Amino acid sequence: MRLHTGRASLTRMFANTEVIVGVRRLEHRRAVFSTLCVQRQEGPTLGFSRRRGLKASSRNGRRLWMVSQIEKFDLEQLRTKLIRQEETIIFALIERAQFKRNVVIYEKEGPLFRIPGFSGSFLDYLLLETERLHARVRRYTAPDEHAFFPDQLPKPILPPLAYEQVLHPNSINVNEKILQIYTQEIIPRLTDEGDDLNYGSSCVNDVACLQALSKRIHYGKFVAEAKYRAAPALYRPLIEQRDTEAIKENLTDRSVEAQLLRRVEMKAATYGREVEVGQMQRLRHEATLDGDESQHFPRLLANIYANYVIPLTKEVEVLYMLQRWP
Repeated sequence: MRLHTGRASLTRMFANTEVIVGVRRLEHRRAVFSTLCVQRQEGPTLGFSRRRGLKASSRNGRRLWMVSQIEKFDLEQLRTKLIRQEETIIFALIERAQFKRNVVIYEKEGPLFRIPGFSGSFLDYLLLETERLHARVRRYTAPDEHAFFPDQLPKPILPPLAYEQVLHPNSINVNEKILQIYTQEIIPRLTDEGDDLNYGSSCVNDVACLQALSKRIHYGKFVAEAKYRAAPALYRPLIEQRDTEAIKENLTDRSVEAQLLRRVEMKAATYGREVEVGQMQRLRHEATLDGDESQHFPRLLANIYANYVIPLTKEVEVLYMLQRWP
C-alpha cells in the first residue's frame, strides 16, 4: 500500500492532531477545576427532586414513555443545576473567544454565504439545521429546552415522552432577544476584531454558546415556579395587580447574584488561563480590574453574566409570573 504524504495529507494529519490535542487540553482543564473548585452533587435532569425512570404505555397504537413522578420541587436543587450550567457556558465562550469576530457570518444574505431558499445569515442557517437534527430526536419536547426556530422544526422520530407538568402553561421564548444580544453585544466584547476565515468553527461555537445561554436563561421559569410555590401569598396579589416591579424585586436575591458572579469569575480564571495570553488586547482598555492582566478575561465573563444572563433570566421569571395564574 502506497502512503500519500502530500501537502493535503499532512494538513489533514496536523489538523486532526490539533483537534485531539485541543480536546485533551479541554478535558484536562475540566478535571483540574473539578478537583480544585467543584464538589459535584448528582441531581435530577430538570433540577428538581424526583425518582427517575421510564415506564411504557400505549396510546393510539404508539408507545408512550412516561417520566416518573416528581417528589419535591426544590429551589436548592434548581440552583445546583444552574451552577453546573455555568461550566457549559464558560467553556463555550472560551472556545468562541479563540477566533476573530468574523462579522460576515452574522450578515443577513451576506455576499459570501448565498444559500438558495434561505434569507438569513450563515449563523442562522447552521443554527436552524442543528435544531432540525436535534428536533428529530425530541430535544425540544423537554420542558427545559427552547428552540430558536420553533416553527421550522420537524416532528421527532423517537417515541414521545410524557413529562410531569411542573410549569404552568406558558408561551415564553426569549431566544430572539438572546440571539440579538449575543451577536450585537456579547460577540463584540468577547472576540478580537478581524477575520481569520474560520467561519465554520466560529459558527459551531456560536451555536454551542447560544444553546447553553438559552437553556440557562429559560431555567428562570423553574426558578419562578419554585419561588411562587414557596410564597404564594406574596406573589398572588402582585400577579393579579400586574405589578412587574414588585414581582421583580421579590424575585431578586442580591446575595445569591453576588455569589454567582464571584463563582463565574473564579471558574473562568481556572478554565481560561491560556486564552488571555497574547489575545484580546483590547481588554486592557475595557476592563476596570487592576493587577494581573490574566484576570481581565474572567472579569469579562462575569460582566457578561451580570449585564446579560442575569437580567434576561430575571425577565423570564417575571414573564412567567405574569402568565402564571393561581
